[in-house]
Amino acid sequence: MATQLPTTDIRIGADLIRRRKGGTPIVCLTAYTYPIARLLDPHVDLLLVGDSVAMVLHGHETTLGASLEMMIAHGQAVMRGSARACVVVDMPAGTYEDSAAQAVASARRIVGETGCQAVKLEGGVDMAAQIAAIVAAGIPVMGHIGLQPQSVEKDGGYKIKGRTDENVAALIADALAVEKAGAFSLVIEGTIETVAADITGRIAIPTIGIGASSECDGQILVIDDMVGLTVDRVPKFVKQYADLRSVIAHAAERYASEVRDREFPGRAHVFSKTNGGDEA
Repeated sequence: MATQLPTTDIRIGADLIRRRKGGTPIVCLTAYTYPIARLLDPHVDLLLVGDSVAMVLHGHETTLGASLEMMIAHGQAVMRGSARACVVVDMPAGTYEDSAAQAVASARRIVGETGCQAVKLEGGVDMAAQIAAIVAAGIPVMGHIGLQPQSVEKDGGYKIKGRTDENVAALIADALAVEKAGAFSLVIEGTIETVAADITGRIAIPTIGIGASSECDGQILVIDDMVGLTVDRVPKFVKQYADLRSVIAHAAERYASEVRDREFPGRAHVFSKTNGGDEA
C-alpha cells in the first residue's frame, strides 16, 4: 500500500500561481497516477489531473469518456503523490454546463473528495456564470479557451483557433469573460501564436499555453506525450523529451526472452532456507 506523503502547508496555491503573471514562466504538466506525481512534483509548479486521462490511460477516443468518478479517483492518487505543486483537477464534460448550481456541486465534490487546490473547466463567455459561481463558493478555477477537447465532436475535430478575425474577437471575449468571472489562470490551447500572445498581454491573470505561444505565462504538456509514451498520434505542438515507448518495449522483449529460456528467475530472485529474510 502506498505511503501517504506529509500534508504540511508547503503547497503552491492558486493565489501564488496568479501572482506569477509576467514573471518566471509557470511549469505545468499533467499527472494521473501516484508514482508520476511523485516524480514530477519537485520540478513543476502545477500538476493538472486532466480529463485527457480518459484517452491516455483508459483508451477512449476523446476526453468525453471521462466521468466525475474517474477524475476524483485519479485526483486522489495525484494528491497522495504530490507534496508541493498546485494540483488542479479537470471537471469532465456533463458535470458543469447545465447550470451554475450543477457546476458548484461538481466542483465541491471534486475538491471535497480529493483535497486538490482548484478545478478547471472549458469555456469562455458561455461558462462565465459557472466560473463565477464556483469562485463565489470559495473554490479557485482555472479557465480553458481556444481548442476545447470537450467540444471536439461539436467542432468536427481538433481544429486550431484564431485563424479568422471573427474567431479572434470571440477568443478575446472569452478570455476577458473568464478573467472577469474570477478565474486565477487561463489555459489557451491550439491557438494561433500571435493571438495567444495578444490575449496574454490583455489580461491580468496568467495564461498557460499548450500549442499556443512562448509569450504565455506558463506552459503545459500531457506527460505521456512529453516522455514518448503515447501510442497513438502525438500533436504537432508536443516536444518529446524522452522515448519511453522504446525503453518499455525493449524491456518487455528481454523479459519474455529470459522467461522462455528459463534464465529468469535466477538464484537471486527466488527464496530458500538460507537466502533472504521473511519479507519479499
